Amino acid sequence: MFVSFFHELKQANIPVSLREYLSLLEALDNDIIDRKVNDFYYLSRAALVKDEKNLDKFDRVFGHVFKGLENLEEGEIAQIPEEWLRSLTEKYMTEEEKKQIEALGGWEKIMEELKKRLEEQKERHEGGSKWIGTGGTSPFGADGYNPEGVRIGQKESRHKKAVKVWDKREFKNLDDSVELGTRNIKVALRRLRKFARDGNPEILDLDDTIKSTANSGYLDIKLIAERRNNVKVLVFFDIGGSMDPHIRLCEELFSAARTEFKNLEYFYFHNCLYEGVWRDNSRRFSEKIDTWDILHKYASDYKVIFVGDAAMSPYEITYAGGSVEHWNEEAGGIWLQRVTDIYENAIWLNPTGERYWEHTPSLQIIKQIFSDRMFPLTIDGLDRAMRELGR
Repeated sequence: MFVSFFHELKQANIPVSLREYLSLLEALDNDIIDRKVNDFYYLSRAALVKDEKNLDKFDRVFGHVFKGLENLEEGEIAQIPEEWLRSLTEKYMTEEEKKQIEALGGWEKIMEELKKRLEEQKERHEGGSKWIGTGGTSPFGADGYNPEGVRIGQKESRHKKAVKVWDKREFKNLDDSVELGTRNIKVALRRLRKFARDGNPEILDLDDTIKSTANSGYLDIKLIAERRNNVKVLVFFDIGGSMDPHIRLCEELFSAARTEFKNLEYFYFHNCLYEGVWRDNSRRFSEKIDTWDILHKYASDYKVIFVGDAAMSPYEITYAGGSVEHWNEEAGGIWLQRVTDIYENAIWLNPTGERYWEHTPSLQIIKQIFSDRMFPLTIDGLDRAMRELGR
């Protein structure tokens, strides 16, 4: 299995050497860690990964190779993981049953009821319709169903109905070195080009050199600056949650953009733009960048691209405090409107199929803020988006 682990890391283009692999095996032979999955994960990551940009690829390989394994002491009987047992309590309902469960009636009502139940509840609940618990139809808790509620203590989204998440979640940075399976994205991005010669003259201008030498009678070498695409691009990537299925596509876009645009700045956000963005998802809570600083730093001639599925609770766009993860002083829609007011050329790229857009209320709100300048993240959509930005 460890040999398979090593080979799959190599296939994922992680530069791991045989010496590092043998060092890992030596560490295991000397029992420097306990027989726990987490301990082995951190040991192997420290031994085999030299550059943090490869951490995401390492995580994917590790999860694939060791999926479903439990570290057992000698003679110990395997136990069913606790989260599997919890999922057995989950209540599965028909569509008719789901329709019978009514939402509480708006953002203020949800927050008011959550505060009230936190004050009143004294014990754990399971399978109910009122208290904070698991596997029921209550608006508050985990592993159940409710058309609008606050998710508490659940690892990941299932129905995408939560209006707020009461847990800290970790997201991964997009990998900008992923190898593209197609050149079509690059070709589409090349429509957004504006070449200029700037910087130091370092390239031989053969025609001018010949002309100058013929006129002066001696060798007169002429140099010019490199011809570069001087379009300036500002990209905001929605990360985590419902965007997880689109990571590969976003990485391909990211790689192509880094290649085509020399003047590229990028930032991450989750669901909707608020008062802070970040550059590193592992430090997104401790190293946020003030959105106002971004809007003041980058001039209005930047081309702005938002990448996201725009799928969220409408409260996240229209209400102060509506963010799914924190209490925002101003509604997300206000921040998006500021961007479109400052930057004349601003678009939204959506990785979900265009045929599904009409069924997502939050998407329609964002589409309206961007004056219908939302395009699908397809080759045709990119082509239309770049034409729009190039106006």
